[in-house]
Amino acid sequence: MRGDLTSALIYTDLWTDEMLTGSGIPVFDVPLVLIGSGIGSFVTYDILRIYGVPARSMAVLGPQDVPWSSYEYLVTCSQIPRAERLRSDSASEPDNMWGFPSYAVREAFAEKTLAPLWNVLTEPILSNYYTPRAGQVFLGMEREFRRIGYSDSLRKGQVRMVRKRAGGGYFTILTPPQGTAPTKRVAFRSAYVHVAVGYPGLKLLPDLQEYRERYRDPTRVVNAYEPHEHVYQALQRRPGVVMIRGSGIVASRVLQRLIDDRDRLHLDTRILHLFRHYIAKPRGPAFRSRRPGGDGWSYQGFNYPKSVWGGQLKAKMRRLQGDQRAEAYRRFGGTSTPIRNTWRAQLRRGRREGWYQVMAGTARDLRPAAPGGVRTTIVPDPSAPLPFPPPTQPFDSTVDYIIDCTGLEADIREHRLLADLLDHTGAGRNPVGRLDVDTTFELIGTRSGGGRVYASGSATLGGPFPGVDTFLGLQIAAQEIADDLAALGFCPRMGPLRSARQWWLWMTDKKI
Repeated sequence: MRGDLTSALIYTDLWTDEMLTGSGIPVFDVPLVLIGSGIGSFVTYDILRIYGVPARSMAVLGPQDVPWSSYEYLVTCSQIPRAERLRSDSASEPDNMWGFPSYAVREAFAEKTLAPLWNVLTEPILSNYYTPRAGQVFLGMEREFRRIGYSDSLRKGQVRMVRKRAGGGYFTILTPPQGTAPTKRVAFRSAYVHVAVGYPGLKLLPDLQEYRERYRDPTRVVNAYEPHEHVYQALQRRPGVVMIRGSGIVASRVLQRLIDDRDRLHLDTRILHLFRHYIAKPRGPAFRSRRPGGDGWSYQGFNYPKSVWGGQLKAKMRRLQGDQRAEAYRRFGGTSTPIRNTWRAQLRRGRREGWYQVMAGTARDLRPAAPGGVRTTIVPDPSAPLPFPPPTQPFDSTVDYIIDCTGLEADIREHRLLADLLDHTGAGRNPVGRLDVDTTFELIGTRSGGGRVYASGSATLGGPFPGVDTFLGLQIAAQEIADDLAALGFCPRMGPLRSARQWWLWMTDKKI
């Protein structure tokens, strides 16, 4: 087919201009291509515009109309609608590289209250950490989206592959929506490429995946990151039993939704919470790296300690390599959730009244239960520090629904483009299995002449900078990339006068 990939293109790592001409794929020249039209690309594009890169010098390739749509979909599914608060601090603003005025200040002015300011002044001693509402974050990004002319650079479609170009630079192949282009594929020829495609995909535990594949039942066993409103609606119609698996922020949000519905509608919903690792007390050395814990949960205000974004831990991680870095990630990583007094009080009441029960161990052998529901065998952990003597023998349990809150991220090879980067551009894996980047977020092994491929976001977790899959982490990565591009002569350097002027343009909502 004219204008499509040939076998020679698919299986060749280095392309010439003539190969594209012979295939009939049209080629467009642009200095920088940003792959993935989500928040990672948006933050990088925003900072480069502030550095002085014109919109015409960049092309954003991806399927989303607005950069927050995929993220909003995920957090809404996981029971964080626009009115609820995210797990992000006051100064982590994807629409504002300066972090001032912070979300707390903006909320205080918008709602004419000092409560958010008091919250940040007294956290975490007298108050829980302040976190912004999801809607506030999305509205801020929408304002900046219009101000920087992001849509002028957006080219919708699915990115199929990236290949090195003979002589330097890269070709990026885009598959536009059907009927929007005269050929099936279009190519972008660029000196620089930035990859930020978000999470590779949903990850179900093996027994949950096997159940769904064997019994073709996606309604009784659900992932918290996929639409599952039908579970809550069914429980509103008749009493039921729900098994929750996981102990992170999504599990806490799902529990709060179930209990809110139970209280508001006077339901008789019963909850069985299965912990793989039951945490009964704080963990870690006293007065150093100690993480609070209890009732099965590990508590931490944010995904990572704050020092990873600009303190001693950030400097230390930049020096670590290989197994040492992987061990550091293991120590300060892991599943945790922020302390929220509301849902902790709900769980205490549930334990006291008996409709919220906990168990530690693993589940296996999921199968349908008549007349409806799921039956599973629970293998208890006899060493778990439960507040009651744990069972010592496996036992069967029947529930109406299982909500899996154990994780969002699959292996990077589950994403077609990331797998292609590993196979054809020289990209490698870091010590925890994600894309291997250096301190400038250049994708190691992919250099083509004077060209560079950069990557940021969750696909680079495990590199020299932790916290890459957070709002502030995306901003720090974008600034490192912009500084490197400035050193290469692609854009002006950021100095105090430019920064002050650009901040004022941001404050007054002036287009750039």
